[in-house]
Amino acid sequence: MSWIDWILNLAGWLLWLKWRSVTFESVTQPIGVSLAGTLRRAESRPSRRSFPLLFLAVLLGLRAVFYWHIGSAMNWMPNLQLGSVVIGFRSDYFGRMLLFSLLSFGQLLAVFYLWLLLLSALDRPQATPDNFQKLVRLHLGWVARWPRAIKLLLPLFAGTLVWVLLQYLLVLAGLMPAPRSPLHLWEQALVMGLGSYLAWKFLAVGLLLVHLLNSYVYLGNGPFWNYVNNNARQLLRLLAWLPLHAGRVDFAPVGGIALVFGLAELGAWGLTRLFEMLPLGG
Repeated sequence: MSWIDWILNLAGWLLWLKWRSVTFESVTQPIGVSLAGTLRRAESRPSRRSFPLLFLAVLLGLRAVFYWHIGSAMNWMPNLQLGSVVIGFRSDYFGRMLLFSLLSFGQLLAVFYLWLLLLSALDRPQATPDNFQKLVRLHLGWVARWPRAIKLLLPLFAGTLVWVLLQYLLVLAGLMPAPRSPLHLWEQALVMGLGSYLAWKFLAVGLLLVHLLNSYVYLGNGPFWNYVNNNARQLLRLLAWLPLHAGRVDFAPVGGIALVFGLAELGAWGLTRLFEMLPLGG
């Protein structure tokens, strides 16, 4: 059942991208397209733009019904890993299955935009940005124009505020105990906001792995490989002060991967312990 949930989340993500891609046609549109063809697409856009979003809503609703019927028969109890907290959902309650369906997809969507935010923070200004940079900027909108320091702090602030709202919903659904005080709530929210940075682990490791592979195996000089290598080099600038070179052999990508995994594991353990100790004020 967990694999089914993951596949349906992926299908929902593709529907979301399809809905968003309507505004990105200028990036992928062939240069030689005729004016008449452009006008025909523009005429059909308003009536079709909402279809993927409608299909997404139907998908999330129908899978909640499926989980309610099939999951309860199989004694399946899905859970959601929200940073330092694991929330369990009883599948014999339709309301909880609907909430799980929405939150499960919402978590995937949040990770997707956190990844885009990291890519945007690593982005170097160029006179002529490539298509990958354009897509990241289009998805993020006006956030992509913010200074790098604000982008790096945004997961903390956004994660904190989202938890304040989400915690109220979870308490209302009987899935979490209510906080002891407003201070306790904001302490929890701050820990959850810090935990949102853990979503960058797999993207950072993926960039460094591809960069490492490309250092020893020629993968070509295509735009994608250049984009990945440029972002990986930006990450490796953090390790420039370490002696990770031996002759012509560069151990920086390996050191970067080890550092990312180490910090992520230490951070996850520390934040979980800290969350369990709350409230700090007694």
